[in-house]
Amino acid sequence: MKLKHFLKISDFTKTQLLQVLDMSNSLKTSHREKKLKQSLSGKSLVMIFDKPSTRTRLSFEIGMQELGGIAVVLQSRDTQLGRGEPIEDAAKVISRMCDIIMIRTFDQKSVESFSNHSCVPVINGLTNEHHPCQILADVFTFMEYRGTIENRKVTWIGDLNNMCFSWVEASSILDFKLNISCPPALKKNFVSSILPTARNCTFFDDPFEACENSDLVTTDVWTSMGYEDEEDKRKKLFGKWSVTKDKIENAARDCLFMHCLPAHRGEEVSAEVIDGPRSVVWDEAENRLHVQKALIEFLLLGRYN
Repeated sequence: MKLKHFLKISDFTKTQLLQVLDMSNSLKTSHREKKLKQSLSGKSLVMIFDKPSTRTRLSFEIGMQELGGIAVVLQSRDTQLGRGEPIEDAAKVISRMCDIIMIRTFDQKSVESFSNHSCVPVINGLTNEHHPCQILADVFTFMEYRGTIENRKVTWIGDLNNMCFSWVEASSILDFKLNISCPPALKKNFVSSILPTARNCTFFDDPFEACENSDLVTTDVWTSMGYEDEEDKRKKLFGKWSVTKDKIENAARDCLFMHCLPAHRGEEVSAEVIDGPRSVVWDEAENRLHVQKALIEFLLLGRYN
C-alpha cells in the first residue's frame, strides 16, 4: 500500500477529504450508540509533543483506544530528540516500532523532514504553519449543522496563523468562499507567500464588512504558542478584530461561530458570542475525536483513491 501522510490540508484531494468526513459521521454515530468497532486492534500510535496540548492529546489518545489500538505519548524533552538527536534518525527508529505517528511541534519543516524518513504515516497535530486536523473538525461540524460547505461563505477574523493558512487551503479544495480580515500591517507577507496559489479568498481591512452574509465566522487567539513575548503588542494591534455581537449580527441569519480553543473571552471573541446561540465550539471540540479516528483509519486501512 502506498505510504501517505497528512501534514497539511492540500495533501488530500477533495474526494479524499470528503471521504474522511463521511467516515467521521459513521464513527460519530457508532460512538454515540456505544457500538465501538475494533478496526485498529493490534495497531499503535506514537504521539510526539513539542507543544502543550489538551484537545489534540485527548482526541488522538482516546480515539486510538476506541478503535482498539494503543497510543504512546512522547514529550520531546524526555527523549533523545531533546538532547539533539537528528530528527531524521529519530524518524527511522520510531517509525519501525509503531504503525502511525502524530507530531505536534513548531516548524512545519520538522514534520516534513520526519515524514520523509518515516516508514509509516505521519499526521501533523499542529505546527506554526498548519493545523489540518482542526480544519477537518471545523468543516465536519459545519456540515453537521448546515450540509455541504461548497459555495458557502466563511469569514476568518484575526491573526494570519496556522488556522488561517489551513482555511485558505481548504477553501481552494472544497470550493467555498473565504473572507479574511486582519490588521493591514500583517497582510503583505501573507499575500505574497500564500495567496498566489490560493483560490476563493478575499481580504477585508474592515472585519465588520468581512462578516456580511457569512455562513460561518471563526477566529483564534491573538497570541499563538511561541509568540508570548508579543502579547501586549498584539492586544493593541488586534483590538478592532474581536468577534463581537455586532459583527455576528452582520452575518447570515443562521451564521455559526467557531473557535479552535482555548479562547480568551474579551479579547478575540466576546463572551456573549462564544457562549451565545450561534456558537458551536463545544461540538467543534468534540469532533476532533471523530475526524481523527476517521483520519487514522483512512491512512492505515487504505481507504483512499
